[in-house]
Amino acid sequence: MPKSKRSNLVSLTKTQKKGREGKEAQFNLIREALDTYKYVWVFDVANMRNAFLKDVRRDWAGSRLFFGRTKVMAKALGLTDADEYKPSLSKLSSRLKGAVGLLLTNESVADVQAYFASFTKSDFPRAGQEAETSFTIPAGIIYSRGGQIPAEDDLPLAHSLESTLRTQLGVPSSLKNGKVVIENDYVVCSQGDVLDAKQTRLLKLFGVACAEFTVSLVAYYDGEAVHDVDDE
Repeated sequence: MPKSKRSNLVSLTKTQKKGREGKEAQFNLIREALDTYKYVWVFDVANMRNAFLKDVRRDWAGSRLFFGRTKVMAKALGLTDADEYKPSLSKLSSRLKGAVGLLLTNESVADVQAYFASFTKSDFPRAGQEAETSFTIPAGIIYSRGGQIPAEDDLPLAHSLESTLRTQLGVPSSLKNGKVVIENDYVVCSQGDVLDAKQTRLLKLFGVACAEFTVSLVAYYDGEAVHDVDDE
């Protein structure tokens, strides 16, 4: 009778520089989940936000979701045919690169794909990210939404913010008759720019939530084989 792959001991020595107990706990939880759930999905996160990932966890409370420690996740699945936890499962380990996680569930493939296709959250971008949109403050009186909505539906920016705009954020503003104004259009960012701290502060000040948190499905395992989502 062939030896069961589930009885093999797997060393975590390559990942034990710190937090060994946490890594072992995650490894064991993944192995337990592999015995419980039919499907194993690899998902990729864009513009990671912990608060939004908590929303996903809540919506999938009847399943198990793991994020981070990709080396541990890969070891739990198995890196080769010899140490994979289930037949062909090691083929999923090669997809565990970057900001990815695992979702283990008994929900159908169609239900998983439908949920993540519609899951999008908007937030303010962070320094170092690429601008997903262009934003320019129009000349004249500066309004609280920076020209994103008609002036009649907006309010002038508080005069107390003028000094912050000019001295801290680099906007050539001034006060005229108690209103914050600029003489010419001021380009905060163009789409594709790598944003710095000043730009992200300006975008947040004017309520430009142009960073989208999305979760893309990479591949899944159905108990027998691994399927790339793009191929389907």
